[in-house]
Amino acid sequence: MAKIGLFYGSTRKTEATEALGGDIVIPIHEISDVTNSDFAKRDRMIIAYPTWDIDALQSDWEGFCEDDSDSIDLGGNKRAYFGAGNQVSYADNFQDEMEILIAKRSSVGGETVSYWFIKDYEHEASKADRGGKFIGLALDEDNRLELTGERIQESTTLLETEFALR
Repeated sequence: MAKIGLFYGSTRKTEATEALGGDIVIPIHEISDVTNSDFAKRDRMIIAYPTWDIDALQSDWEGFCEDDSDSIDLGGNKRAYFGAGNQVSYADNFQDEMEILIAKRSSVGGETVSYWFIKDYEHEASKADRGGKFIGLALDEDNRLELTGERIQESTTLLETEFALR
């Protein structure tokens, strides 16, 4: 059976973070409290983060990447990403943090899954764009709150397939 964990870093937990688990019970870990053993217990991870300034990670994720990157072996783990951001106020760099976080974590192995189609978004540019898909689920609860529930539902279904849960 898959061992899944949701890891988030934020000054507040969003409803989206809790909802992304769907009907599956997933342990939720705040990245500022995570130890190496928390990762060792998981073979599939959901990585959640908020948009935080421009070209910068949220402080808990930045601290984690700076302090623990080299000592954590993620091996063959599958990882899915999702982020909350503002596609209007940050139209030129919407969801860039996804790419920044992946770049910092790429040296520790693992596989990124759950790419998300860039549709119904109003941004200009994103480092997280991979040929018409975001590296992970992109949410904008400031400008497109009405799409959040549907996007989480679709993403959860996609994750169930990519994490081989059904």
